[in-house]
Amino acid sequence: MIKLNQKQKEELERCAKASNDKDEIRKSQTILLLDEKNGLKLVKRLIGYGRTQAYTIKKRYLKEGIPSLSDKRKGKPKELLTKQQREEIIETVKTKRPKDCGYEREHWITSILGDWISRNFKVKYKSKTSLYLVFKQAQFTYHKPGRVYDKHDEKEVEAWKAETKPKLDRYLKEENAVLLAEDEMVLTTETTIQKVWLPEGEFPKIICTTGGRKRRSVYGFLNMKTGEEHAFKTEFQNMYQTKDILEEIRNIYPKQKIVLFWDNAGWHRGSVVQDWIRNDGNIEIIHFPRYAPEENPQEHVWKSGREKVTHNEYIENIDVATDTLVEYFKRTRFGYSLLGVSSVS
Repeated sequence: MIKLNQKQKEELERCAKASNDKDEIRKSQTILLLDEKNGLKLVKRLIGYGRTQAYTIKKRYLKEGIPSLSDKRKGKPKELLTKQQREEIIETVKTKRPKDCGYEREHWITSILGDWISRNFKVKYKSKTSLYLVFKQAQFTYHKPGRVYDKHDEKEVEAWKAETKPKLDRYLKEENAVLLAEDEMVLTTETTIQKVWLPEGEFPKIICTTGGRKRRSVYGFLNMKTGEEHAFKTEFQNMYQTKDILEEIRNIYPKQKIVLFWDNAGWHRGSVVQDWIRNDGNIEIIHFPRYAPEENPQEHVWKSGREKVTHNEYIENIDVATDTLVEYFKRTRFGYSLLGVSSVS
């Protein structure tokens, strides 16, 4: 059975203490009790819900959040705002950001919207359900923001695109040129969890290791003409290991010109690697812009491998798991998109 995270526990505890609705209080308590030892027995004895009902309440909460606790059979709630006021709120959400309304935030969240409605219309909602409805009517969806490095420089990225696009187009047309996008990933024995769809009433458990974490690295090279992936398992990442892997790549492409796209990792810039590239004489390096991993097509290869092979899997033997992952990479053709050029996998 999926356990609650700390944020969910705090949210439910607040609802159990502050809600004016008995059913919401009982449902909040039920979900919290199910997280405890012998929780189902406690729910039955203290609240009265049976197994199916209790698990259904929790499942709905995990899917919908706090709004799932309200009784949908109670009918339409009393309108606190006029139609004109609701339209004004929706138009504000669609056309303005919180910073335009006096808040130091770039994106809307329920607490800011609730405060803005309270300040402008003297209406304060007891639950977030009505606020969710406003976002829905404004055709907003709930998203977790993507991550971006604090040193990410969009101007630098745009300049890199302008400089690199002509090179990419030229090398794609050269028959003897091999274009490779390179990156490294680290696989550990720590289990990674991914949401899955299951029949109603099923609550999966994933075995997780309690021992120390073991690690293996994988070097990956995506051939941007063929979609073929070259992957190599290693113990670690350093300039000596990188040089050895480059020798493996040269054995695969003994006579072709290699155009290698990779980032500015220290083991790429090391003297051993630089000397080997110089002595090879037929490799051109194109560095991705700093702090911009989203530009590297190889990142999508890693994501595919984790989704297909390692998510929700107990990794008992790190070497077996890494070998399985590498084999998946080698037998799969991957699509990519780079600087407006796309391939079909």
